[in-house]
Amino acid sequence: MTSPQNDPGETDHPAEDRAHRGEDLAALLERLLAEAPDRTQKDLAGAAGISYPTLNAWMNRTRGTSRVAPETLRALVDAFRHWGVGVTPKEMFEAAGRPVPGRTDEEREGRLLTLYRQLPENKQRDLIKFAEAMLRDAAAAVQVSRVS
Repeated sequence: MTSPQNDPGETDHPAEDRAHRGEDLAALLERLLAEAPDRTQKDLAGAAGISYPTLNAWMNRTRGTSRVAPETLRALVDAFRHWGVGVTPKEMFEAAGRPVPGRTDEEREGRLLTLYRQLPENKQRDLIKFAEAMLRDAAAAVQVSRVS
């Protein structure tokens, strides 16, 4: 189970959400790194707990970003915020082409896990397929909104 999270789209200044329409993760990271002139890709990789080659591949668009773990995207946001660079989780998730996950809390996750464990094995598989389909639909909606 995870600990409670802040609202993924939170920002101290909602009207100042600076997401650029159609901006992919590489463009967003490049823009944010420019706002932290004393920081490098290696600094960002270390601060976010990811390998430099992985970050560099994202920045050079030689590796896809659609499967980047939510925790990694949040870690990137945290690193930039720690450096005084304003970015919202919503900006980061949308740039990666990912839907912004809803808030989590232990009670809801515990309830879901309890229900899952009560299902027969074939229904557990069905539930996982359903959840994966929901996530794909949400990701497709993000892609459509980035293009329009």
